[in-house]
Amino acid sequence: MRLQSICRKILVSNEYGVYVYDLRGHGNSPGQRGHINSWVEYRTDLLNFLKIIRTKHPECLIFLLGHSMGALIALDFILLEHERLAGAIISGAPIEPVGVAKPFKVALARILSRIYPGFPIDLGLDIDAISRIPAVVKSYQDDPLVHGTISARWGTELLSAVESVKMWGKSINTPLLMIHGEADRLNSAEGAKNFFDRIHARDKEFISYPNSYHELHNDLDNDMMLNDLLNWVNRHNER
Repeated sequence: MRLQSICRKILVSNEYGVYVYDLRGHGNSPGQRGHINSWVEYRTDLLNFLKIIRTKHPECLIFLLGHSMGALIALDFILLEHERLAGAIISGAPIEPVGVAKPFKVALARILSRIYPGFPIDLGLDIDAISRIPAVVKSYQDDPLVHGTISARWGTELLSAVESVKMWGKSINTPLLMIHGEADRLNSAEGAKNFFDRIHARDKEFISYPNSYHELHNDLDNDMMLNDLLNWVNRHNER
């Protein structure tokens, strides 16, 4: 909800349609919070969602935007699904998670994933790393749809997805914009840039924002980030 409302405003005002959906175990979706049985579920849900959009707008170009965990879902998708996309915007990708992947929690998730996959684990997210704007942090803290819990199975599935994307990411050929805050304490900007440099796609661009935290769209430089996003989409929409 947080990313979609901000990006929707600038995109819709520039005559782009914006479609969003709640991920499994998040937002208003049903089921246990922060739980999946397999990462494939995210991929299948996104594929079905895009089919709905294509049915409604068969003549339109489609751009895929994902932030943080959504960025990983988007990267996994463009690697493994042969969908025609005009481009993908990847924000704050967890290529090298540094703020949540505590070693003891990783070990706990690996042990419990097989014997008790739904076991809830407190993610322990540092909410102060979200943004430099105190009101944004307070809003995040008070949002009833935000939760800080994952399941053991979710943890191991995410780790597997990260390793798969890192291993095969060089073969990405979808037009790609990657954006990242250089002061992101949750997902390393350096890790994202190293990953980007290995991608073979000719049409790729990486933009980093000095001093910006994890939620670029909710930080002090959000106007700059949103303008960069809009300009990139405009260029690729004209082709």
